[in-house]
Amino acid sequence: MTQSGAARRERNCSVARTLDIVSDAWAFLIIREAFFGTQTFEAFRSALGIPRATLTNRLKKLTQLAIFRQAATGASQRKEYRLTRMGFDLYPSFIALMQFGDRWLAGGKPAPLTLVHVSCGCDSRPLVACSHCGKGVNAREVKYRDGPGAGRHPAKAGRNTRRASDGNRFLLGRPSSVSRALQIIGDKWSFMVVREGFFGNRRYDKILTELSIAPNILTDRLSRLVANGVLHRRQYQSSPDRYEYLLTDMGRDLYGPFIAMLGWGDRWLSKGKPPLLLKHLSCGHDFHAEVVCDRCKQPIVAADMRYRLAYDPKAFGALGPRSVT
Repeated sequence: MTQSGAARRERNCSVARTLDIVSDAWAFLIIREAFFGTQTFEAFRSALGIPRATLTNRLKKLTQLAIFRQAATGASQRKEYRLTRMGFDLYPSFIALMQFGDRWLAGGKPAPLTLVHVSCGCDSRPLVACSHCGKGVNAREVKYRDGPGAGRHPAKAGRNTRRASDGNRFLLGRPSSVSRALQIIGDKWSFMVVREGFFGNRRYDKILTELSIAPNILTDRLSRLVANGVLHRRQYQSSPDRYEYLLTDMGRDLYGPFIAMLGWGDRWLSKGKPPLLLKHLSCGHDFHAEVVCDRCKQPIVAADMRYRLAYDPKAFGALGPRSVT
């Protein structure tokens, strides 16, 4: 039996803290547009077709969370919403999700955009790398242990307990591989189920206990993740039939975005006490995830990236990002 909503406790987790922000579809879309240079209320509304009241609510929330700051410009004192340092630091996590979407969810079509890294002048396919040795990392090469922020805390009642009825909301506006990725794993519970896979928890009862999740919600998320190719269901017992859920190659490839978001949550939301510490077995050192250019191996930051688009942003009422021809 799972704990009641009031008594439910969940694992301290920097990924969960990050997902509390970006798993809201509207909040994610607003942040994405900001990376493309959108700053005004009307520009956000035009690009996303978002209701005014909803946009007002999300901009207020993102400002309170310090993802945005407000600035008045010109004699009209028109408000602009500009990404803070904390907001800009979400960029590598978005790029890690974009690479996942390009690899697994493009449906045979060209990627919506090509990244060009100004620092080295090359087309770039960023990868998630070890901060110590600079090499790419995957789940099989990393061990974890509890950090100073480990433990459990009371869950907030009603927080992200249901997925959006229409995951297609993530696909509003311009084409985006990040949106395609979040359409599949964009609600908090779906990503938490995948997280348990990285912790080695494969069986229904174990996942149920670790997440303190309602059985109907867990059944729904497992079914969706299997249908979308993230998990594989394998029978391990008969009479009665019981199954375990294993990460597919596609599911394991979420590890990069997972630890990129973990790193952001550690930096900005853990108060200096990360819940989890990672060790890279290939070099033997503790590390944090860095999203780096695959050519020059330098960390990716938004200011150093330009784009070649496979679409016309004007067709979506959106601003064109800093681009190269």
